[in-house]
Amino acid sequence: MARYVIQSATSGRFLAADLEGGEPCWVQLLQQAGGGVTDDPERVAQLLADHCDPEDFAQVIDLDRLGTVDDY
Repeated sequence: MARYVIQSATSGRFLAADLEGGEPCWVQLLQQAGGGVTDDPERVAQLLADHCDPEDFAQVIDLDRLGTVDDY
């Protein structure tokens, strides 16, 4: 099962759920992005459509590919 997180290539920030309200917001550290990790590609697509601007150059990272032969 893949675990996806959205990262802005422009700022390096990650899209994650706000700890207080649950609304997605951009956070600086991957450590803070736990609420933004999802295994649902449809959820990723919806987050991209709703919360990412073209100037973010948002990229979807599969955390399970990192450190493997299929790494980015």
